[in-house]
Amino acid sequence: MFTKAVIQTEQNQKPFIDELVLPNPSYNQVIVKLYSSGICHSQLHQIDKPGGRPQVFGHEGFGIVTHLGANVSHLKQGDLVIVTWVPRNPIKGRVKAIPCGATYNNELVHGQVFTWAEDVLIFDDYAIKVPDDSPKDLSCVVGCAVLTGAGAVMNTAKVKAGNTVAVFGAGGVGLSAIKMASILEASRIIAVDIDQSKLDFAKKFGATDLINANECDPVEKIIAITDGGVDFAFDAIGIKITNEQILPATVSGGPGAENHGGMAVLIGMPGNEMTIDPRHFMYNQRIYRGSLGATYPEKDFAMFLQWYKEGKFPLDQLVTKKYKFEDFHQACEDLRGNQVFGRSIIEF
Repeated sequence: MFTKAVIQTEQNQKPFIDELVLPNPSYNQVIVKLYSSGICHSQLHQIDKPGGRPQVFGHEGFGIVTHLGANVSHLKQGDLVIVTWVPRNPIKGRVKAIPCGATYNNELVHGQVFTWAEDVLIFDDYAIKVPDDSPKDLSCVVGCAVLTGAGAVMNTAKVKAGNTVAVFGAGGVGLSAIKMASILEASRIIAVDIDQSKLDFAKKFGATDLINANECDPVEKIIAITDGGVDFAFDAIGIKITNEQILPATVSGGPGAENHGGMAVLIGMPGNEMTIDPRHFMYNQRIYRGSLGATYPEKDFAMFLQWYKEGKFPLDQLVTKKYKFEDFHQACEDLRGNQVFGRSIIEF
């Protein structure tokens, strides 16, 4: 079958919409007709960086299953699903991306999961069934922004009631982390950003304190207002300076078997290097770790959507801009230009 998708055939080329060919699903694949897709900073990196071409984009979508492979048992035609980059069954060891089989001008496209398209061909592990009353426009962001931010707080750090938290970056992922910390009843939730309007917006998601990093040293400020540092600090941006700030922003430990310091959690896509004083690990028993889509999709996705229905997790406030599919260039430019609070989406 033919479908329209965003495609890039050369690096540094402006992506464009054209027709892909989707073959019939193999034994463990499905075709999903999409209603919406999130716009993530990861795709901006993907557009700019070297790699195989032709390339397709997107990794958080929502739609309806239209075609099934012979061995697919957890889905049926007509099911509503979230298309995501985190598989139902965790992959152990090194992950090898397998092309989905879609072609452009008789060439295999690079991309195991893509959602900037009217229809997508994916392996069934990346399609998660959700309730029939899930919103067609908002549910897509659960497939990346929510699972990444909220999952890091809930499943990686395992924040408990009374803990203190700092989140560097008040975009879609950071706001999801802030909201989850609020749901888990963290006693202090500090939002750090350089955009005051984004910081003010973060208060709607549960931030108790706001730090504008253009106006002060955020690490010093966090230490001052918490009398020593937070229990958990999350980098939802991924640039070198924030990579390096989250560990010293946590509380110190010291000598003793259980005298642990705080935990720094890297969520945002990092660059190639950072510099960290090793004394944070040795003398203060601090922990630095990454969080890569820390979610249990089949359990957590339904839970996030139920929380939205109950008014606990405001997906409708997280999604602040919507674009038509043909306006995806504007969506990308707005994101590059820091013109998006929360998350933006495209609708088909």
